Amino acid sequence: MDMESNNVCRHLCKAPHEEDRLGALPDDVLLLILGRVDLLTAARTCTLSTRWRNLPWLLPEINLHVRDFLPAPRADYPTDPTHRIDFYSQIPAQHIDQSMASLARAARSFLRIKRSNTVARMSVEMYLGGNYSHDIGLLVHGAIDNGMVKELNLTIADDMAPNACKDADMLQKAQNVNCFLGTYPNMLPCLTRLQLYNLRFAEGDIHHILFDCCKQLQHLSLDHCDAGDCSVWQINAPNSSLRVLEIYYSCLKRLDLLCLPKLEQLRLDMWVHYEPPLRFGSVPCLKELFLLSDAKLEQPEFSLSQLLNGATSMHTLTLNFQGEKLWIQPEREQLRYAFNKLRKLSIHGIHVEFDLLFTMNLLEAAPTVEIFDIEMFEHSCIKPYWLSVGAQRVQPSWKMPCFTSCSKWQLRELQVANFSPLVGHYMSFVRAVMDHAPNLETVLFKELRRCKDCDKIAAVPPRVGGMFPRGKDEQETVVKQLRDNRVSSSAQIIFRSIVSTVVF
Repeated sequence: MDMESNNVCRHLCKAPHEEDRLGALPDDVLLLILGRVDLLTAARTCTLSTRWRNLPWLLPEINLHVRDFLPAPRADYPTDPTHRIDFYSQIPAQHIDQSMASLARAARSFLRIKRSNTVARMSVEMYLGGNYSHDIGLLVHGAIDNGMVKELNLTIADDMAPNACKDADMLQKAQNVNCFLGTYPNMLPCLTRLQLYNLRFAEGDIHHILFDCCKQLQHLSLDHCDAGDCSVWQINAPNSSLRVLEIYYSCLKRLDLLCLPKLEQLRLDMWVHYEPPLRFGSVPCLKELFLLSDAKLEQPEFSLSQLLNGATSMHTLTLNFQGEKLWIQPEREQLRYAFNKLRKLSIHGIHVEFDLLFTMNLLEAAPTVEIFDIEMFEHSCIKPYWLSVGAQRVQPSWKMPCFTSCSKWQLRELQVANFSPLVGHYMSFVRAVMDHAPNLETVLFKELRRCKDCDKIAAVPPRVGGMFPRGKDEQETVVKQLRDNRVSSSAQIIFRSIVSTVVF
């Protein structure tokens, strides 16, 4: 049970006179309160009084999540069911069995009772295997059949880490998922959100299931799923309702989006083949694109402008290089067409020792950008690939652009995360942006929390980039350096550390 759930329980179980105050609230308000906690906590409130006895069974949304029934909850387990989980495999098998047994009991309690109201949305997170998953499947099937449930979010978790999952395992897991969904076929037309892990489908199967059968599917997340090593997955679904597509750690050679007319957000996280991972056909509504990968030294760069050909409506683009070499070719003018509607441009995972001035080429190609977001990469817990093979790091080969469009720049806000004034090229970059962006209103320096793996290192080496300036004297020095006589910008400068926010 998370901290918010514990606080709610303590509040609800106070003295009788406070219970009377809660009892005066209408059912709608009480249901809003119960909707903010997990199902287990909501069910426990039925013992508070006769007023609360039936309220949990009137909730407009039911969230049956295996994470809420773990006998030993993980502190880092996200409580938001929309957040991706990448450590299902770290949960002991005994805990999985216990939590699935509790989940099945909760499903029986909530779904066997005849309700006077329908459930606006049901969210189910479960493991397959054993009798528990089929018990839950039968209950959900019945709830859909009798009209209780109209929309279903489904997450099928897996107990294996991706790097331990062999081809035969992935094929078997895909058969298990096919069998489960085939046993309860009325789930597919109700699915609005689907998350799957460690599956290898036959190409025809994956397209048939996800786009021919799931007519309401709006959000699809695939983690370590594919149609075979080096396979090309072509999606041609003119009748699809899909709006969000997320693909993590896939062995696909390429994803061809031939036709997804309602797709608005696409995330491609970690591809393994040495060629452009995407090809766009008809994606007229695509607004947000996120690309993340850690390129090896031998991996050739590809043309970002060619990759984006066909995606002409984007307003948000994020590129994350994970501290490794850049996997895009130097370009500027070629990107203007793809960037002609861009409003936010984020360049993340730039190694702390890389010169940032290369990013000015991207800004020069996108005069419509209003927010430019830069994030440096420095992790003691991760050894860069070039160091692991004893090679020299590959600096960006981009040249400083000739500024021809800066008078037209619409840039209003520059965000720099993991900033350190001790790194000279950081200061040079910020000064260059301030000097060339006539409409700049805000420069925001953000301090990010150290990752948990870095904190576990006993002797943490000193940061190459130094520390974020938290002290007022340090901050004033930075401001003076940025606002000397050579820079005419009047933009406010904000330092947002993990302890405070200071505005100059």
